[in-house]
Amino acid sequence: MLLFIFLALAVIIIIFAFLQQSIFGKTPSGERLERIKKSPNYKNGSFVNLSPTPQLTEGAGFFSVMKEFFFEKNKRGTPKDLLPSKKTDLLQLDPRKNVIVWFGHSSYFMQIDGKKILVDPVLGGSASPIATTKSFKGSDVYTVEDIPAIDYLFISHDHYDHLDYVTIKKLKPKINKVICGLGTGAHLEYWGFDNNRIIEKDWHEDVGLDPGFTVNTAPARHFSGRSFKRNKSLWTSFILQTPGMKIFIGGDSGYGSHFAAIGQKHGPFDLVILECGQYDKSWKYIHLMPEEILQAATDLKATRLLPVHWGKFLLANHAWDDPIRSIIKFNKEKNISLITPMIGEEVNLNDSQQTFSEWWSTIN
Repeated sequence: MLLFIFLALAVIIIIFAFLQQSIFGKTPSGERLERIKKSPNYKNGSFVNLSPTPQLTEGAGFFSVMKEFFFEKNKRGTPKDLLPSKKTDLLQLDPRKNVIVWFGHSSYFMQIDGKKILVDPVLGGSASPIATTKSFKGSDVYTVEDIPAIDYLFISHDHYDHLDYVTIKKLKPKINKVICGLGTGAHLEYWGFDNNRIIEKDWHEDVGLDPGFTVNTAPARHFSGRSFKRNKSLWTSFILQTPGMKIFIGGDSGYGSHFAAIGQKHGPFDLVILECGQYDKSWKYIHLMPEEILQAATDLKATRLLPVHWGKFLLANHAWDDPIRSIIKFNKEKNISLITPMIGEEVNLNDSQQTFSEWWSTIN
């Protein structure tokens, strides 16, 4: 019995020490926490969604989900072949161009109306704190050294596949302003960001950035957390208005009435960026299912749609290319203009007729 107690205490101490690493960030405190407590979206010590959002679908159990993920993995969950890519030189871009470059998963760079924008950059090769969720071979085309000075960095929420400690620490000298949800700034400040560079907002708030550039924060249906404590920071989507176009930056979200509400208030959008991967019937409330993505885009009144959140990490038990194949299949009825570049390929946002190869079709 004494040996069991000793071993249990040792495990607890090891876990506690492990969780003190900087990669886990910080939970909000002080003035930041007092501001959070005033949010209508913060109840009983945690942020909440607009509608009831269980982590698991009715009938799905934690252990059955873990059993399926670890012991019944999809044989094509990870591509066997090297992913093809292109490498746009972001440091030498013509400043007059309006472009977007996807880095895989939910990370992408935009240059619009002269401003350089970065969203959820994960360039460290992993989407977990212990480097177990490694990026697909060929997907790590870009490093921090390839990124120019950034005017606006958007962070949708604090999960590891959207907020990468290694990437953010290296990027820090290049970042002018960070726009994120309430509470996420606690991580950034802990990691050395000057608090006056962090724009931290609740849902339904407006932010004036520079002349002609504004951001509206909007709801998403998801959750947050980097350790055992969940929902201490807010997950959010963004409406970015530039002098020449309006863009919806979706982050992670399950389907809900918020998409139609955003479309009604802020639409139509020149470009909508939505997640289309890492879904499962067992957690359908926190990620879009394939048949819901195009409906969300329709609700938002999208002119063009860029599907992200796929092509780099194995986070769900579907084939690695199922997200893009599914959206193309369902789009035969909706007929929304899709943007489907390979990683690193330059997308000309002023060219609605630009075409893209089905590059995934030859990858095993």
